[in-house]
Amino acid sequence: MKVAASSVNGFDAATAAGYLQGAMEHRFPLVLGKDFAGTIEALGEGVEGFAVGAAVFGVVMKPFLGTGSLAEYVTVPAGYGVAAIPEGLEVRDAGALGLAGTAALDSVDAVALKPGESVLISGATGGVGALAVQIAAARGAKVIATARPGKEADFMSALTDAEVHLVDFAADLEAQVRALAPGGVDAVLHLAGDGAQLAGLLRAGGRIASTLGFGPDAVEGRDVTAHSVMADANPQTLAVLAADAASGALRVPVTATCPLEQAPDAFAAFGAGALGKLAVTAS
Repeated sequence: MKVAASSVNGFDAATAAGYLQGAMEHRFPLVLGKDFAGTIEALGEGVEGFAVGAAVFGVVMKPFLGTGSLAEYVTVPAGYGVAAIPEGLEVRDAGALGLAGTAALDSVDAVALKPGESVLISGATGGVGALAVQIAAARGAKVIATARPGKEADFMSALTDAEVHLVDFAADLEAQVRALAPGGVDAVLHLAGDGAQLAGLLRAGGRIASTLGFGPDAVEGRDVTAHSVMADANPQTLAVLAADAASGALRVPVTATCPLEQAPDAFAAFGAGALGKLAVTAS
């Protein structure tokens, strides 16, 4: 596939920093990148459902690290991690949607939010969090999101027309959350911060979903449920995300774009705490 757009994710930054050595096979020379969007250049033998020239997007889902999407071309399995780009979805946005969108949707699904329930989203200004805020709000939840006053609060207010209650994680988080949900929140999405602290803000019977490895063992003996989430970029999930983004129901929160040859700048900005998603486009 010829890559037109990609983006930087926490997974990519962790790989670049060497944190995944020993956890996954590394094949060198290692090319970073999980997200991709572009056009199909060639099909493998027996591939059905796709055509040369078709616009597709998704996530590189391979059992090893090495042939990533921050490149001019990438090969991906046809049966998993790839879906068509629908009309109305910009290629740049499609290239920033796959991994973060899947993690956000899977996290919201894991806590099974019902209309009117309260959910605290920690890490709300990141790529996953910014999408999760929108998904949770669309399901009728009372969304409480972490964001500092100033540019972070402004970024959050532009994500959705729904009301989002902001709390400053750098201040007294518990006091702010308890003021909004005195008995504790119904659910927590742990995308950043201290999982144990966040779980302590749940009501009895509450649920927490974590993309950072905070799972059932961490809440053993307590009347709360914990789910450790691994993004499952199956074609059905990708198609749902793409349709919502194409219709305008979901905004892909790209805040900056750089060309492929300047990808190191995107990683530097990511490490400095950039908001939303950082897109990388190929010439």
